[in-house]
Amino acid sequence: MSQEAKTSHPMTRAVLALVALVVIVVAANLLVSSLGLGHKNADFTTDKVHTLSDGTKGILKELGAPVVIRYYATRSSTYMPEELKLHMRRVDDLLAEYENLSGGKLRVEELDPQPDTDAEDSANLDGIRGQSFDDQNLYFGLAISCLDRTSTIPFIDPNQETMLEYQLSRAISEVARPDKPLIGLMSGLPIAGEQNPMMAMQGQQGPPPWVIYQQLSQSYEVRDLTMTPETIDPAIDLVLLFHPAGITPEAEFAIDQYLLQGGTVVACIDPFSVAAQMSSPPPNPMTGGAGAPTASTLPTLLGAWGVSMDTRVLADEKFQTSMGGNRPGVAVLTIPQDGMPQKDNVITRDLTSLTFFLPGGLTKTGGAGVSIASLVRSSDKGGLVDAMPASQLDPVLARNFRGEKAFDIVMHLTGNFKSAFPKGKPGTEEAAADEAKKADAPAEGEAKDEEKKDEKPGHLVEATKPGNVFLISDIDAFYNQFAYRVQNFGGGMQVAQQINGNASLLFNIIDQAAASTHLIGARSRAAIARPFTKIKELEADANKQVGDKIKAFETQAEEAQRKLAELQSQKTAGSELYLSPEQETEIVALRKQEVDARKEVRELQKDLKRAKDRLAGNAMVTNIFSMPVLVILLGIGLFVKRRSATRAR
Repeated sequence: MSQEAKTSHPMTRAVLALVALVVIVVAANLLVSSLGLGHKNADFTTDKVHTLSDGTKGILKELGAPVVIRYYATRSSTYMPEELKLHMRRVDDLLAEYENLSGGKLRVEELDPQPDTDAEDSANLDGIRGQSFDDQNLYFGLAISCLDRTSTIPFIDPNQETMLEYQLSRAISEVARPDKPLIGLMSGLPIAGEQNPMMAMQGQQGPPPWVIYQQLSQSYEVRDLTMTPETIDPAIDLVLLFHPAGITPEAEFAIDQYLLQGGTVVACIDPFSVAAQMSSPPPNPMTGGAGAPTASTLPTLLGAWGVSMDTRVLADEKFQTSMGGNRPGVAVLTIPQDGMPQKDNVITRDLTSLTFFLPGGLTKTGGAGVSIASLVRSSDKGGLVDAMPASQLDPVLARNFRGEKAFDIVMHLTGNFKSAFPKGKPGTEEAAADEAKKADAPAEGEAKDEEKKDEKPGHLVEATKPGNVFLISDIDAFYNQFAYRVQNFGGGMQVAQQINGNASLLFNIIDQAAASTHLIGARSRAAIARPFTKIKELEADANKQVGDKIKAFETQAEEAQRKLAELQSQKTAGSELYLSPEQETEIVALRKQEVDARKEVRELQKDLKRAKDRLAGNAMVTNIFSMPVLVILLGIGLFVKRRSATRAR
């Protein structure tokens, strides 16, 4: 009887097995949640929106001291907008993922700042202020701390969802390092406000520091490397080359060796600099020397990096700027977002426009074995012109110029660079040649030469770590008169306001590169809220049809009004206006057409709503039932397989 029951009720056993499976799944979920492992997941989304970037993982992996994130969110208020509540859940998941991947080095403290509570006092101490919603003070911000350093995100804006991971990772990187990032400066212009010796002898003050240098010094430790460094310390986070006019081969070699050790170089070069003319010290009458050269480049390094820049300046028919007096500045380029091809790059994604003054045209020559990305470029109506007529806003040049090619203005090069000086430091090639001759000598020198083959050269030939180079083909873009509106007040007080996105471009590059190598080339995160493209297509089609109906109705109404106006004009003084039967019939017909048109519009809107509801219902049914059905089918398949195996035995 027992054996017969086992074999006569297979469906009963299948149902019991599925019930047991459900119980096991629920129990496993509770167990995993209680153990803190609930944020282990598999991300099957197209853009991996639930997966942290490799840069963030690298920053978390290298954390030395523990990091605490105080997460201020008003959760108990009924006034919190629904949009913020939804975004809050996404931030919860993101922070949990950070905490999970940190290996215990990062801890998240969730605080609900209610009035007159310790949590509210803590928020005020961290510099986080509540946002006013319906006369309620609601908090939604982050304070990231490590040891005695704190960085804040005062308000987590849902509209900036795609930037949150970058902002958070950058803040963690900033507070986790004990000192300010170190920037090495090599400048051919007095951007730090250096004094001219002749002016100092006469008791006169030299030019003040450029605004961009003052702002740079506030956030970073800036070390002057001069234009002739023997070597560059690899501990320097970033080397800023600013108009390296007349740079020596020895200085290029120092930059080359720094880059091969995984360094980062931001090079601002220029084929014709107006700022060099305006800001350089006057000629020295005693020596007869002139001011700073107007052109700068990296003669050896550019070619080794697979890039070239002409001595002429870049003009653009499409992006030219109208200057004072309505004069066309064909080589003064105002670049909109259309000229920033990498839409998800955090360096350029929030910039509205950039202005470049007689910039150079960068082109890729290849052969360097590194990746080259274009951050800012001209339109396909660009071309190269002589600098002098372009600087003088020559109207003849503007009339005759015809561009037909796009050029880069800002580039990002990354990868394992090869040395531009394979023979070693310039000036030692002759010694290297002598050694090569000795290597070819026969007899007694051969044994010594064999030993020397195993010796390592005194310089790097290939990169030991991936390096990064940012090339900007204009320095005028960062000059005070072209990047800021500067107001001078009494007591030496100065207020500078940006007039374009130029300074933001440079600081975005420096902030990203100097904060952490893991942030270089970082992209904005894909949005979790995805558009319902199918519904949008339905709405677009319906709106087109509705628009056509409305347009037709308006045309009919205008025609009716025109005919009524004609009838009104036929009235004579003291007489009444009588409509003929034909006219009355026409007006009735027009009114009927109006009613029919409105009815058709309403029906179309109803059809659209029904289609959207049907699509949403199908999506909901699929989401709710697809996984249980998949589990059931898997269970049945396992049951059948085990049943077949049992019968075979």
